[in-house]
Amino acid sequence: MQTNVLEYLEQTVTRVPHKIAYANEKDHLTFQEVYDRARSIGSYIASMNLYKQPIVVYMKKHPYAISAFYGVVYSGNFYVPIDEEMPQYRVELIFQNLNPQLIICDEETQDLVKKLHYHGNVCLYNDIIQTNILDSLLLSIRERALDIDPLYIVFTSGSTGVPKGVVACHRSVIDYIENLSQVLQVNEDSVFGNQAPLYFDACLKELYPTLKYGATSYLIPKNLFMFPIQLIEFLNKYKINTICWVASALSLVSGFKTFEKVKPEYLHTIAFGSEVFPIKQYNEWKRVLPNARFINLYGPTEATGMSCFYEVNKAFDINEVIPIGKPFHNTEVLLLKDDNTLALKDEVGEICIRGTAVTLGYYHNKEKTDEVFVQNPLNHAYSEIIYRTGDLAKYDDDHNLIFVCRKDFQIKHMGHRIELGEIEQQVNMLEDITNACCIYDEEVEKIVLYYIGRKENKEVKKCLKEKLPRYMLPNVVKQLEEMPMTPNGKINRKQLKEDYQNSRRK
Repeated sequence: MQTNVLEYLEQTVTRVPHKIAYANEKDHLTFQEVYDRARSIGSYIASMNLYKQPIVVYMKKHPYAISAFYGVVYSGNFYVPIDEEMPQYRVELIFQNLNPQLIICDEETQDLVKKLHYHGNVCLYNDIIQTNILDSLLLSIRERALDIDPLYIVFTSGSTGVPKGVVACHRSVIDYIENLSQVLQVNEDSVFGNQAPLYFDACLKELYPTLKYGATSYLIPKNLFMFPIQLIEFLNKYKINTICWVASALSLVSGFKTFEKVKPEYLHTIAFGSEVFPIKQYNEWKRVLPNARFINLYGPTEATGMSCFYEVNKAFDINEVIPIGKPFHNTEVLLLKDDNTLALKDEVGEICIRGTAVTLGYYHNKEKTDEVFVQNPLNHAYSEIIYRTGDLAKYDDDHNLIFVCRKDFQIKHMGHRIELGEIEQQVNMLEDITNACCIYDEEVEKIVLYYIGRKENKEVKKCLKEKLPRYMLPNVVKQLEEMPMTPNGKINRKQLKEDYQNSRRK
């Protein structure tokens, strides 16, 4: 039985040692190079007598950073990815939580480390990959390893402004990768186009299936997502056939009429998630790639990334939403109502996840861990932890899960319970609208709609009056040139809300 993610690499390197594993537009690493560099890094760290510690990999998004992740794992520690794009204040908060004993950086990030006033050990990637491999030491570390040992920590946003570090173990990642790879039908010929930053769990969808099958992953430059034509040309240049992107990245391409000038020539598998993919934008992708597989993925970081999937196999009306489907094998979703009973058909409940996918909780944060990693309320016989996602859903006629909204996207306005996602859905259905987002300003009790598109402000208002009850109509409608995005490519709702509040206070 496999107990360590590095077994993927060790099995693949014997089969395709000289094949490209990870690459960007300039550099690449073969599986042999990944293997050798990771073992050198592991030897360096292990010789420092660090064990089961968080090791920070503070490097730019690059294939070299990925090999550093695996090097940390070889040393018997767990990696914490941090990127040069992260604001210094956020990095400082993360360091306060971690108190890391070692940072691996590159030439571009070493000056950023100096600004942190960090007094621990710092090493340069290009130096430690020269370390002689200590086979016996690495073997002794592996012999002590268990599949429940931590593999990584990734930090998510905290409601108090303090990041929360989600700790995932080998077993949950192995379970996830086995299931995801089967759903995506990954094989040695798969060529991934990575969109997500390496400091999010979303990148797992490319990193580990690549190791398992001897596939190839290209790290797409972030700036290309602002230039859709160049983005598709990048996919074609490197014959990328599989992508797992946030829905807004796909909408960006289709919404700006990119396919009128260039089309993806090799794509056959398109997975999307993290946000609702508007049917109008999905239909455009399906029109251009009628034979491709489209798969909706759903899941939180606290359950190792993705927990449910739905392969789109039918046409949807423009006012419908694509289901998030059914759980992966060895994962169960409990749809719990407020009274902790199971929701029936057409009843809305909170998605709660049980199974191996549930992570180990938040690092050095028992209070927040205990809030959402809780005892299964349906089990009174023994200890069983489930994760409460805060996402609301219901079942359709085929018992597929339909995402409704976040609990915190539900508002009380004019005496009515309103789901902001329902307003966004109506806007996204309008012709000449590319994307939309609603926020609610509790201080002045106003619904604020932001949208991107060619339709005039007054036209949007007129159309919504025909589609929504009066109490759901946005009080403020603003047209934008572009939506602010989080580093992971999602719409940055927090920034929109802050921008609106700041503007009205002036």
